[in-house]
Amino acid sequence: MSGFFTKLLNKVTNKAEIDWDELEADLIGADLGARTAMAIIGDLQDMGRKISSNDIVTVCKQHIVGILKEDSAPLTPRNDGKPLVILVVGVNGTGKTTSSAKLAHLLKNQGHSVLLAAADTFRAAAVEQLGRWGERLDIPVVKGAHNADPASVCYTAHQQAINNGTQFLICDTAGRIHTRHNLMQELGKIERTIGKQDEGAPHQKFLVVDATTGGNALAQAKEFNKAIELDGLIVTKMDGSGKGGVAVLIQKELDLATRYIGLGEEPEQFKIFNKEEFVEAIL
Repeated sequence: MSGFFTKLLNKVTNKAEIDWDELEADLIGADLGARTAMAIIGDLQDMGRKISSNDIVTVCKQHIVGILKEDSAPLTPRNDGKPLVILVVGVNGTGKTTSSAKLAHLLKNQGHSVLLAAADTFRAAAVEQLGRWGERLDIPVVKGAHNADPASVCYTAHQQAINNGTQFLICDTAGRIHTRHNLMQELGKIERTIGKQDEGAPHQKFLVVDATTGGNALAQAKEFNKAIELDGLIVTKMDGSGKGGVAVLIQKELDLATRYIGLGEEPEQFKIFNKEEFVEAIL
């Protein structure tokens, strides 16, 4: 997104008069959404004077800061000794399995015990991928047979986490197309199955979205939120080509906060969302 604003500012700086329609289209193109774009344009026009590139940055920043929630507190273990269960969901290709592993790595580095569940049983490659991550990061992974019931894999992993006193269980679910009703219903089954051993579980449900997909990520968030009532986002591909405006758009439309961001391929390139850092990076 920083690349977008650099281009936008250069465009405005080199023009005697601002083309308001073009500026609005550019803001929408940055995945800020039509309502936010129109509000920014309205504030700029209300200044009643010649607009500078700095004015645009300032007003954009004010709106983005106003929309985004305060930084979320780090995840902490439960007081009763039972595992805190995290369900990671999303469509294929967003970096869901990698994000599950990176979140486990982050928690482990904070001194917590973590177990991963490879519940994407329909895709053998996903189970193998999480297994490789587990070996690399020295984090145990519970796997099921190919095409096994994903809910049963999560149940088994939850049982193991309870018996071993593990503090965090992260379930990597199958990547699913958000428009396929039967696949979305399966998430409800996973949720109910995990709840059999702990009625409060899963405690956190994170949707992984790709920062480069814009409005499509909003559509995904709407459907997943209907299916399981999400607790937050993990926004991936924020490095280089990632725009990042999708985090603002989803927060505005669904009141769903970004909890973590993925900045690259390495395990360390994954961090807790920080509002101030995010705004500075995109502006």
